[in-house]
Amino acid sequence: MGRKSNKGKEKKKRRKEEQAKLAASFTLVEAANKQEDPMATMAPFKKYERNGLNLAIECKKVAELDKDTVDWAFSVTKDNMQTLYEESNWGWNDRLKKEELTEDKAWYLVARDQDGQPIAFSHFRFDMDEDEEVLYCYEIQLTKTARRKGLGKFMMQILQLLANKAQMLKVMVTVFKMNTESRDFFLRALKFELDETDPGLCDPMEADEYCYEILSKKTVLGVKKQQEGDQCCSGSGCSRNQPH
Repeated sequence: MGRKSNKGKEKKKRRKEEQAKLAASFTLVEAANKQEDPMATMAPFKKYERNGLNLAIECKKVAELDKDTVDWAFSVTKDNMQTLYEESNWGWNDRLKKEELTEDKAWYLVARDQDGQPIAFSHFRFDMDEDEEVLYCYEIQLTKTARRKGLGKFMMQILQLLANKAQMLKVMVTVFKMNTESRDFFLRALKFELDETDPGLCDPMEADEYCYEILSKKTVLGVKKQQEGDQCCSGSGCSRNQPH
């Protein structure tokens, strides 16, 4: 029996490396989801006292929230988003949105006033996206009285810090193209960019058919790994896959 070719050995080696990398990513996501309080070491961010607001901010799994808070989260999401959903090709569905908001993996960042009443929240998850460990922001919703006071930006900064702390590679979010206020918030105020998985980038000939965009912002670790990849490719002469 002849010796295995070097090409076969290299292929097997790459496959093992890819499997090891994927296993490590899943381990990081699992560890992030096992946290009792992701904000335990972030005391300065548990309060927001600016622009007439005096709020306490907590981070909990959906299973740890009381029913009234969960019901409120659905209600404010419906008030803020139903029209946009109905104007898109997604449509609005109470049952599906409730299921999404209460899925086992859901985490919540909740801002409450001095009476303990919630006035803003973010539903997010530590998860895998295209074989990468990410923090995905599903919702960030504020009541009308809490808007344009810096709270939304502050809460997104917390999510970025949580993603850094958990060694995720980026923070991701999906936005409706028609929601210009939300797009400006993420793209201009927070410096998010179109993610490489955005359907308009992946399918440019049909980009207008998609009613949404996928945006992202890399974490410290994500930026470091990108730079390492750039250096590797530059030194070896290989060609990197570009967004398409």
